[in-house]
Amino acid sequence: MITLTRLSGSVFLLNADLIERVDSTPDTIITLVDGKKYVVAETMTQVLDAVVAFRGEVVALGSLLDAVHPYLNRKVTDVPESGQPKLATVSEFATPHPRRTGNED
Repeated sequence: MITLTRLSGSVFLLNADLIERVDSTPDTIITLVDGKKYVVAETMTQVLDAVVAFRGEVVALGSLLDAVHPYLNRKVTDVPESGQPKLATVSEFATPHPRRTGNED
């Protein structure tokens, strides 16, 4: 979420993932993916900076969680009691049927 200001001065949070477009005409108009529009006091550059900072926070927090909880990313291997890895059988894929065009009689 990014913090924005309406022209009336009231502050609100906007889900940055829903932004489709930002226009400057000269007022800054944010159009969401559902077509809803918001006129805000911030400039287009300020909105862009807020979105970039928000996305940076998300990535940084994701990396922090990876560091704090390394067990979330560990890979589970199928090793039987003998200690030797179990090998899977390999078989060829069946050849797919040719596509029908609808013109066959």
